[in-house]
Amino acid sequence: MRLDPPELPGDADAAVALQQRLRHEVAITPLPDGIRAVAGLDSAYTDAGAVAAAVVVLDLAALTPVATAVAHGHTDFPYLPGLLAFRELPTALRAIEQLAGPPDVLVCDAHGLAHPRRFGLACHLGVLTGLPAIGVAKNAWGEHAEPGPERGAAADVTVDGEVVGRALRTRDGVKPVYVSVGHRADLDSACALVLALTPHYRLPETTRAADRLCRDALRTGP
Repeated sequence: MRLDPPELPGDADAAVALQQRLRHEVAITPLPDGIRAVAGLDSAYTDAGAVAAAVVVLDLAALTPVATAVAHGHTDFPYLPGLLAFRELPTALRAIEQLAGPPDVLVCDAHGLAHPRRFGLACHLGVLTGLPAIGVAKNAWGEHAEPGPERGAAADVTVDGEVVGRALRTRDGVKPVYVSVGHRADLDSACALVLALTPHYRLPETTRAADRLCRDALRTGP
């Protein structure tokens, strides 16, 4: 894949302004039919700012890897709430570029619309790549009722009365994950995909595979 280099702001104010500008490019539509290749993305860091980003593409039917890529980099952008994307974007995009072809959808270990400016990492990656993208986070951003105890139970996540995501139970009696739209997706189709990716564990197989790969890559180095 060939991707344009991302715009990298020099400070937090410029980063917020960029999010405010790009947020209007997010499209909320059902995920496309016929999804087969689902890519998980994750990044790992050292305290010194070294970054390893990994992308693992799974065949949706078998949940087996069909492609992987890793990129190494360094970030000086500080860790600030709501600005995670600017630490992860450059290296993550370089990893995606190494894939021979585009996956059908990106599954990010992050939020999408569940974000102070409705433009989390899943939105940012979706807009920059043009690919359908969803966020599946381990922790909530916003308010929600507790979903029922059974797998598939869900409750809307809201901020100031606006629905920004969904708490989705992927295992009976286990803490839910938090799904939000990134780009070219909607909550119903995003949650259906997440359930297809979680036959045995709380987290999607895409997330689990990308997490292992980026941690291994950070440990072994470029």
